[in-house]
Amino acid sequence: MAIVLDRDQGLLLEDDEQIGLECPYCSVYSHMSPQSVPHADDLLKHHPKHVGLVYRCDACQAPVFLRFAVKRYDENQVELYRNFIELERPKERFAFSYLPKHTEIMFREALSCYSNNNFNAFASMCRRSASSAYAELGEGGRLRAFEEIVIAQDIAGIDDETFTPIKTVLFDTGEEEDLPLLTRTQAGILLEVLKDMFYQCFVRRGKLTRALKVRNFFVQESDNDLASSA
Repeated sequence: MAIVLDRDQGLLLEDDEQIGLECPYCSVYSHMSPQSVPHADDLLKHHPKHVGLVYRCDACQAPVFLRFAVKRYDENQVELYRNFIELERPKERFAFSYLPKHTEIMFREALSCYSNNNFNAFASMCRRSASSAYAELGEGGRLRAFEEIVIAQDIAGIDDETFTPIKTVLFDTGEEEDLPLLTRTQAGILLEVLKDMFYQCFVRRGKLTRALKVRNFFVQESDNDLASSA
């Protein structure tokens, strides 16, 4: 997809291709319509390296800000790279009530870093979140968590080269300065893997325990009713 800002025609998209993404306000995956586009004249005059465009979410009508890098300047046009940065990202959701309190605090801050595109701060908070979880799981907790991570890698079919930084963040015991620098893609993988690990170690157990308690309660109530009517 070529994105061009033309001096006379404004925004031009190859084959009228549209942008769709998850809205940071309504969390619906929706088509985004251009709402505010800089004039090509201004860009051709100042030659900025990045350009900001405002789109409108077709689901909730909220403005969504995207930043594009400039690919090249021509006499009457400015071509942008098709990849963009979302300046506001949807908040990540999780069943926090099932996490231990300290782990919950660390993981909430990790998700805040991710939503603000601070991926290396996100990696640091993921390590702290994971370390807190291992302590809560007790003896053998780290090994159990590692087994869940390996299973997740196998299920998702992630190659070892891509997955090595993820394991380094979550299980290496080196200094913070030794953490690998993560790309957007690696940060996304780390997020989903850690969410899956927390789900398997805490959320799944919590939901199952609660469901069994509810069932036992109704069984006991039924038994009491039968005893009363006998």
